[in-house]
Amino acid sequence: MPIFNDTKVAFADKSDAQLRKAYWMFKMIEQPALTSLGTSVLNFTVHNNFPFVTGIVKNTLFEQFCGGETREESMKVVKQLFKRGVGSIFDYSIEGKEDEETFDAVCKEIKDIVRFSVGNPAIPFIVFKPTAFGRIDLYEAVGKGAELTTSQKEEWERVVRRFDEVCALCHENDKKVMVDAEETWMQDSADQLCEEMMEKYNQEKPIVWNTIQMYRTGRLEYMEAHLQRAREKNYFIGYKIVRGAYMEKERARAAEKGYADPIQPNKEASDKNYNAGIDFVMNHLDKVSAFFGTHNEISSELIMDKMKSKSLESGNPHVYFGQLYGMSDNITFYLSNKGYNVAKYLPYGPVKDVVPYLTRRAQENTSVAGQTGRELGLIKKELERRKSSR
Repeated sequence: MPIFNDTKVAFADKSDAQLRKAYWMFKMIEQPALTSLGTSVLNFTVHNNFPFVTGIVKNTLFEQFCGGETREESMKVVKQLFKRGVGSIFDYSIEGKEDEETFDAVCKEIKDIVRFSVGNPAIPFIVFKPTAFGRIDLYEAVGKGAELTTSQKEEWERVVRRFDEVCALCHENDKKVMVDAEETWMQDSADQLCEEMMEKYNQEKPIVWNTIQMYRTGRLEYMEAHLQRAREKNYFIGYKIVRGAYMEKERARAAEKGYADPIQPNKEASDKNYNAGIDFVMNHLDKVSAFFGTHNEISSELIMDKMKSKSLESGNPHVYFGQLYGMSDNITFYLSNKGYNVAKYLPYGPVKDVVPYLTRRAQENTSVAGQTGRELGLIKKELERRKSSR
């Protein structure tokens, strides 16, 4: 869309060398076969401690999509973004570990993020993944209402305790916390747990926010039923509204196990559902606040238009926009220039531990039609603009 094409604004903080490096990376990601091979090799070499590979990763993919290896190291990026009116959401991007020691360690890290961010408007949200606090198989069993063993019950109690400790700390320190969505087969129990936390901590305003994936079927119906429950129990709702990130995995599992595909039939249906989610939020702002996570220019402009039609100020506290660090700067900085609430997801963590996140991000970029092509086009346009203006 024309309003999001000001590359001078989008890349004001990037040097020519940084833009050329980003162009090279997105060009590599654009090739599905190369991305698939590269991510497999990358995971293997980093896991097996090839030091030169770790250095290469840190100076390429990691630099593009992550803030740093620690919160302190990432603060340089946080301050740079906030100078331009953009918040940062620390995303401790450790994936693929399923032991109690790791769950406790991640819970401690999330609580440390809360304390670290108190009083700092540059960090408006805390975020964590449900599977950072418990095994996906356990979420699935609880969601299905399966009979749990004594040890499983104790394990689930620990999951609930981790949720509660983080949400209680956020409530105590007036920090908003978002719970990411994951695979459909574990989401029912995560939704229920989020609702319990909202009922407990959202009595005065939305502290706990759940994530709704609009590429799924049935999500609009879920939100409508949830709103009714929230009105009955008199608490506020916070939602992060996204399209979704597990489409291929979801379709493959549904086909393998013989149940109905939980994903919308095509991109058009997903877009329509996302836009219906925008309407739902805008029609219920007395109870619902939303963080619209989107890299889609049309959806972003639609949200802006809906706000204008309802005479809402751009900085209305019930509406946030969000994009991932390293992507869609054309949207992010246009919105911040116009006074909208906007934040970047800012992953951080040791390079070795963040590689699964980085490879997933590369694969998602490859599978989202037009995403990498748009980034490449914008970077090329800005490099050409700079060259002609010299």
